[in-house]
Amino acid sequence: MNTAIRAVVAGAALAFAAAASGQSNFPSRPVTITVGFAAGGGTDTAARLVARKLSENTGQSVIVENKAGAGGNIAAHHVATAAPDGYTIHLSSVGPLTVAPHMQKDLPYDVKRDLAPITMGMMFPNVMVVHTGVPAKTLAEYVALAKQKPGSLDYASSGVGSAGHLAMELFKQRAGIDIVHVPYKGGGPAMADLLGGRVSLYPSVPSTAAKHVESGKLVALASTGLKRSPSMPNTPTVAESGYPGFEAVNWYAFVMSSKVPKDIQEYWNRELVKVLKDPAVAADLEKRGLEPHPGTQQELADYIAKETQTWGEVLRKAKITGE
Repeated sequence: MNTAIRAVVAGAALAFAAAASGQSNFPSRPVTITVGFAAGGGTDTAARLVARKLSENTGQSVIVENKAGAGGNIAAHHVATAAPDGYTIHLSSVGPLTVAPHMQKDLPYDVKRDLAPITMGMMFPNVMVVHTGVPAKTLAEYVALAKQKPGSLDYASSGVGSAGHLAMELFKQRAGIDIVHVPYKGGGPAMADLLGGRVSLYPSVPSTAAKHVESGKLVALASTGLKRSPSMPNTPTVAESGYPGFEAVNWYAFVMSSKVPKDIQEYWNRELVKVLKDPAVAADLEKRGLEPHPGTQQELADYIAKETQTWGEVLRKAKITGE
């Protein structure tokens, strides 16, 4: 009997040692951070800043992979069904995590069941910018133009159900204007068409908009947060521009397949929080208008649940459905 017990104890110890050894060697090969939008947009910019420091800290290459389409849902589905080995991380956003479940009955993934929250990444407002061919220098002037010619102006977004899409639909309701939604596969293509004058307005992330405003290629009308963006302090908020209380904040969060072992999820929470708290990384993000918001897995889970309820109510009132 004693011999049998000793054998069981020894086996358990060996298994524990093997697991500990495996964990200590993780990651042992390149890691991928997927983003659901084309290169050049805000999510892509944020992912690359984080990937650089994450690679330095872990000693492994961290590759950013763009899987654009369906407002970020394609990438979310890809990660939900990825090998649960902890080598695929996803920087997702408000659309795929809290809006898509209300808009798409046949959504191929379940946020709560298939995706594990790792940490909140960044929060920030969008900035409404127009190309210089639009005869409007302020939000009031743009609204007046839209009311003069209902349905003649349009706006771009990074996808149906994206934060920019929802922010603009909310603003349309508040301002009582009729402008046409033109969805793209990411911020990069949307910005390219705005710069080319093919759409009139785009609710861009500050990281993308600021340089074009500074160069005189675009005009900033207003930002969608309650406070002005630190990277664009001269741009008033929508609330300041005659619509008190208006707020539509964007955010990016890190998730991965829920089938990834809990200890590996916790490992990535620690590493990502460390990167987001790094002074140099935080400064780089803030310079682009992306405010780091690292936290616990549970905090992110609670926030996603709250946003899911909030945007569900907004979508129902606005009668927004998948396009």
